[in-house]
Amino acid sequence: MKLYKYLYLLPSFAFMVTSCNLDEIPEGGTITSDQKDEIQSKDPSKLKADVIGLSSNLIKYNSIGEWYGGTAHFDFGFASACMMYDASGMDMPSEDTGYNWYRSQLRMTDRTETGTNTYYFWNLFYSEIKMANDILKVATADVEDKALKQYRGQALATRAWSYLNLVQIYQFTYKGHENAPAVPIVTEETTGEQAASNPRATVAAVYDLIMKDLTDAIGLLTADRDSKDQVNINVAYGLRARANLLMQNWQDAATDAEKAMEGYTPYSRNDVSKPSFNDSNASSWIWGNVVTETNDIVQSGILNFPSHMCSFTGNGYAPGYAGRYINSKLYSQIPDTDVRKGWWALGDPVYDENNKLLGYDFTGKCPNVDWTWKYNYQGVDYNIADWLGWQAPYLNVKFGPYQNVYNNATNACDFPMMRAEEMILIKAEAQAMAGNVSGAKSTLENFVKNYRDPSYVCSVSSAEALQDEIWFQRRVELWGEGFSFFDMMRLKKPMDRTGANYAANVAFSLPAESQIFLWLIPEDEINNNSGISKDDNNPVVSVPTI
Repeated sequence: MKLYKYLYLLPSFAFMVTSCNLDEIPEGGTITSDQKDEIQSKDPSKLKADVIGLSSNLIKYNSIGEWYGGTAHFDFGFASACMMYDASGMDMPSEDTGYNWYRSQLRMTDRTETGTNTYYFWNLFYSEIKMANDILKVATADVEDKALKQYRGQALATRAWSYLNLVQIYQFTYKGHENAPAVPIVTEETTGEQAASNPRATVAAVYDLIMKDLTDAIGLLTADRDSKDQVNINVAYGLRARANLLMQNWQDAATDAEKAMEGYTPYSRNDVSKPSFNDSNASSWIWGNVVTETNDIVQSGILNFPSHMCSFTGNGYAPGYAGRYINSKLYSQIPDTDVRKGWWALGDPVYDENNKLLGYDFTGKCPNVDWTWKYNYQGVDYNIADWLGWQAPYLNVKFGPYQNVYNNATNACDFPMMRAEEMILIKAEAQAMAGNVSGAKSTLENFVKNYRDPSYVCSVSSAEALQDEIWFQRRVELWGEGFSFFDMMRLKKPMDRTGANYAANVAFSLPAESQIFLWLIPEDEINNNSGISKDDNNPVVSVPTI
């Protein structure tokens, strides 16, 4: 018996929540005088709930339901934004079907003023900025209370992180584009009048704010926190390492990355020799979305990261409807001795008696998967070999199901936002580009040999070649975590989906810094912000053709 999983869709009105309107974001960063008095009179000891809200907003269910007019099945927080980033690049092929909620990024048809996804980005990050600004209105720069200093540091770092995302969504990378228009800046000091006529700040101005916020945050934060979904000093250093890398402040990037990983160690080779990356308790996780079974995104059933990414979930799109794969050309470059080659599975096609393709049998085609797993269907256990719902080879098996239970219908997996491995790779690249090639090679080799591939030797000798080798390591190590598209932009690489396992109609070959890479500022923002006209927006360009 050949088995297929069924997707149970929830009614669009389920778990509806009220979303913010764009005429309040970023203008929503300012408040009326009555609201300000109310905030300032708030008991500072109760500000903790607002700080917790910074992390809970990143796993928010149906945040744009009111604007969307229903429930978008990608509307489950920051992890979904990361899937949008990756789907826009050249490392994550997926099915070009109606079940794929990231199809518009795959096709690059979402770069419009009225696009759902650009609204989603804008709403997600400016909502976070507004929450941070409201905290900063209470936890002011002159606070003496120890707890308030921590809250201020968390708000500053979160605001910087939000702008670091926005500046890369709406403009090309820092170097060479310092004076290009980025996004409006809204701080806790922005007045309502200023917010209503707030032009796009330059890339340099946005980065100035990011760096100031992070430096101030580092001066306030400690390593202590209640949960890994909260910002601490390690996270702030890690964010500044990312910003410095983008700005090509090489030595500062290396120093910050080193400080960010203090107290954290990479996943061991054994740790990642099976589907994993689903639990924030891992020693390598510096920061992440911490998800519980009671969260709305979990209670929704399928509006969550495992539904769309985990090939072993018992309830979702990924198995049988919209799988996530690695670019076959990238996969072919991974040595067989590298444990990460097992993060993706090959498969043999299976045909019926009429030579019709039924699916792919993955049994034994990946050393990282327990192929003795039984799939339960209507109370009967079947061998995994009978499951043909997976659609194609190069299938992602990197992300394990909740509690590492195959076919688990509860999608309460955590999502990594910063890992020690990323910091090691930042340090290595920064060392190389700062002129310390031997030190960079040592940093890279120590990581890969000890944690991923004991046979690894870095054979390149120039800084630029080493930067490319580290880019390859980032593409493999951080696959599916939202880094690949921005890395392509940062390094000014062309997009090349040709000759790989992309559908023919989306196998684009585009030069570096193609205009289609940038999203457009939403029409709603332009209509409500006199400081930005349609002429100030990023250019509308044609969707790529083959």
